[in-house]
Amino acid sequence: MDLHHLRLLRELGDRGSLAAVARAMHITPSAVSQQLRSLQRSARVPLTERRGRRLVLTEAGRALAAAAIEVSTALDRAGRAVDAYLDNPAVPVTVAAFHSAGLTYFGPLLSRAGLPPLRCSDQDVPQAGFPALVADHDLVLAHRLAHSPPWPADRLTVVPLVHEPLYVAMPAGHRLTSKTSLTADDVAAEPWISVREGFPIEGVLTAIAAAAGRPLEIVHRVNEFTVVAAIVAAGGGLALLPGYTSRPDPGVALRPLADLPVGRRIDVLTRPENLHRVAVRTVLDALHEIAAEHRRPSRA
Repeated sequence: MDLHHLRLLRELGDRGSLAAVARAMHITPSAVSQQLRSLQRSARVPLTERRGRRLVLTEAGRALAAAAIEVSTALDRAGRAVDAYLDNPAVPVTVAAFHSAGLTYFGPLLSRAGLPPLRCSDQDVPQAGFPALVADHDLVLAHRLAHSPPWPADRLTVVPLVHEPLYVAMPAGHRLTSKTSLTADDVAAEPWISVREGFPIEGVLTAIAAAAGRPLEIVHRVNEFTVVAAIVAAGGGLALLPGYTSRPDPGVALRPLADLPVGRRIDVLTRPENLHRVAVRTVLDALHEIAAEHRRPSRA
């Protein structure tokens, strides 16, 4: 049964005529009749009957009109409950992030005054796995290379957070530290530390190999950047490290690549309806503020 049709039935019982209902609802009497006939088709007994020139409710019609009041009241109560939920600044917000973003953002978020309760989760997934995380988390911090395919915006909302440069990391005493910037040819002959297949940043190494015209020697595959920095400092090879979300390591030097645009986008993914919640928008604003505070290279 359609709620609008139930309301028309109730109005007929209260107002006593099709013309009065039509005036109150700003529609024509024929439209009222047509919609009441649609309601009648869903009922097993007559809801209205003719008394002279007037159309009145039967006993069953009056019972259904009374039920319509209860339905309308319940829906109004439900709407108010939803509004209270959306406007409540203290409803917990769930935030997921890949490792280096969690390292950078979780601490400042949790120590920030005025935010709702947070439920944080680290998610080390391939680039293609981030959109699915919005089913279980209000906000998902995701990363992708600047020129990789965009997120599927038809089923989620994408809020850009920051474009982060990537630098070539090498041991502090490496011969290439004498240069202020590097080229693909400079680094292609070195052993490399890469992320696992399917994860962002791997594509940059592919681009370096293509620009240099030779394959790179991948000796280690590690996703966690703090571990990568420790391997680099120990002389285990070169790597790419992010400029804003990696921890400084005195044993590591960073240099930009001059002949390739090297960077990644950090975006916040969410279901569109989540942004109707005051608490979610408050956390999103805080993420933007924290991103602005960290928008400087760690060491380059």
